Amino acid sequence: MGYDPTPWAEVDEQGRLTLPPEFAAQYGLTPGARLRIDRETNTLRLHRALTHLAKVYIEPTSLCNIVCRTCMRNTWDEPMGRMSEETFEHILAGLRPLTPKPAIMFAGIGEPTSHPRIIEMIRRVKELGCTAEITTNGTILNPHRSRQLIEAGLDVLWVSLDGATPDSYEDVRLGALLPQVLENVSTFRKLRKGSHKPKPEIGIAFVAMKRNINDLPAVIKLGRSLGASKFSVSNVLPYTDEMRHDILYERTLKNITYFSSDWLPRLSMPKLDINETTRDAFFAALDSGYSVTFAGNRLSGANDVCVFVESGATTIGWDGSLSPCPPLLHNYTTHLRGRERQLHRHVIGNVNERALGDLWLDPDYVTYRERVHSFGFAPCTFCGGCELLDSNREDCLGNQFPVCGGCLWAQGVIQCP
Repeated sequence: MGYDPTPWAEVDEQGRLTLPPEFAAQYGLTPGARLRIDRETNTLRLHRALTHLAKVYIEPTSLCNIVCRTCMRNTWDEPMGRMSEETFEHILAGLRPLTPKPAIMFAGIGEPTSHPRIIEMIRRVKELGCTAEITTNGTILNPHRSRQLIEAGLDVLWVSLDGATPDSYEDVRLGALLPQVLENVSTFRKLRKGSHKPKPEIGIAFVAMKRNINDLPAVIKLGRSLGASKFSVSNVLPYTDEMRHDILYERTLKNITYFSSDWLPRLSMPKLDINETTRDAFFAALDSGYSVTFAGNRLSGANDVCVFVESGATTIGWDGSLSPCPPLLHNYTTHLRGRERQLHRHVIGNVNERALGDLWLDPDYVTYRERVHSFGFAPCTFCGGCELLDSNREDCLGNQFPVCGGCLWAQGVIQCP
């Protein structure tokens, strides 16, 4: 009998759906786990179990060696610091009993590679059996640090490139020099062991704004020349009034109400060449307000879906505070629909005081994740008409802090690597 690479689920004699054991283990499908179901035309889609911790974002530090126009730190007043050895040991202790092991992403408001113990942190989580990723501005990625990251077993290096020329890049990342960053990443690539799929993989993260969007094709080309196998493009979240005028999604926010409707007309497009002849028509179809599918795959995207929570992720700040997502890890100011918003942090607890697994299964936290899955929040992103939008304290449907109706991550407008 030949090998069949296609996994199959089966219905047993009692009418119960059974999955291959390796799938159940991979997705934390233990007895009693609850999974939300979506029905599509030919698909029954199961969401990740509420109790499955699949990824932990760790913020090694909130300190950074450069200043960026796009940074949250431009509008906050919080103490800054680096994660202590004791706090990281508590995280490791919480990771050890977890099966399967969650992936680890070293990221946050600061520059992770500037933490003096970052190499040891990566090595320690790799020893536990976790995959490890890191984000960096690439400015201090010298050959010595590159070798250390590779030898520690890093799986993915994400590099922020917000411009393809020195002028456009340095207009966003003040204090950084594009030629130096490109040289650093190129050296990192060369130091990896030769392979058909070399590790660590290289990813490029681009934050799109009016000032740099025309650079995106050149950034993608640059990334390919540097050996990047992953690309992540996000819109900018305007923390300052200046950045509010740089967004690329004003009309998109108004259209979200239509995209969210179950009765939305659907437009099915076939595969076709995207060139001078077809480009205008193709993009007009995408911008039609219809639910567009391209060769059977929906391009319009999902709304009222928190990818972070639904992917089974959580985040830990440099001080050990655990929050449901990176946007809730800090206090800061942002702008939406012409209004200034004060966003307040929401902390479940601290790993220095409670075990990671205990915090993850905290009843109130599980209830919150279930609420986010259902997303019964007010439609603040396209409404934006009242003073309740000015913070995440409460909304007009009676939801209490934290409310997520004004979250642009949940509307597919902002995304993280």
